[in-house]
Amino acid sequence: MSDASTHSIVVPSGLAFALDARNRGVPFDGSWIDGLRINPSAVERRTATLAARRAVKKDAQAAWLLKAVTCIDLTTLSGDDTEGRVRRLCAKARRPVRADLLESLGMPPDAIATGAVCVYHRFVAAAVDALAGTEIPVAAVSTGFPAGLNPHPLKLKEIEASVADGAAEIDIVVTREHILTGNWRALFDEVREFRAACGAAHLKAILATGDIRTLSNVAKASMVCMMAGADFIKTSTGKESVNATLDVSLVMVRMIREYRERTGALVGFKPAGGVSSAKAVLAYQVLMKEELGREWLEPSLFRIGASSLLADIERQLEHHVTGRYSAFNRHPVA
Repeated sequence: MSDASTHSIVVPSGLAFALDARNRGVPFDGSWIDGLRINPSAVERRTATLAARRAVKKDAQAAWLLKAVTCIDLTTLSGDDTEGRVRRLCAKARRPVRADLLESLGMPPDAIATGAVCVYHRFVAAAVDALAGTEIPVAAVSTGFPAGLNPHPLKLKEIEASVADGAAEIDIVVTREHILTGNWRALFDEVREFRAACGAAHLKAILATGDIRTLSNVAKASMVCMMAGADFIKTSTGKESVNATLDVSLVMVRMIREYRERTGALVGFKPAGGVSSAKAVLAYQVLMKEELGREWLEPSLFRIGASSLLADIERQLEHHVTGRYSAFNRHPVA
């Protein structure tokens, strides 16, 4: 076993996040999306370089993985969820990495926490109670998640109910039909109303990229949601047949970059569904740093919707400390 004194991991604290650092949106302007075209072959060539990256190793890799933990929206969105499961998940969010591993890495047991806990509205109040005394926000999926086909007034009421119960972040589902039919003004108006219903809570707009067919649609939907005031754009619900991929993520983060150049506003990015290994999350972190910069490695601007990812990160950290891999059942999520 490696001696604990040989490891001294420093996770950069990054930039302070002002709670009022919101994307206020801009008036709808169709010219921003009329000319958007995506070359899939060029996207694939760029993302292939990310998947093959091997530059982050040893102590540096451990530090990157610990930073990734702080960006996880620890999630349970199953039909058999219970309050007990949600409270266990919140306990894991408070101390996501085993204390002995953190000690071996030269860190106190409460050094890190996850970026948020993400649940259905039914469990928002329980999660808020379980996380009392921490700075970990509760995120609620809303607006008829995952299909997004509820009547619009009910969607607004669901957002308002989750905010009233204490949710600090709302993950909304857009109406895919607006994207598939090119009705961009309808998409803008919908997200704008969702943003108003959120009040002080931050809004993450889920594009369901696996359902909207083309990378050009992904680009246009990303831009419209940001114009409407989304604080984050998110790839997927995790329930589609295809969820987060590096290809759609590259398109989305480049739209974030273009939106920043046009408005000066910083919008966050959240891949969700399918990011289940430490190797995969490192590729997403490299993507964020190379395409958007250091600011987008912080939980204020980067989140990963995941549950099993945390167990694999713990396994990789244990391997870093001991030189041996352990079974997944030694790293329960909750």
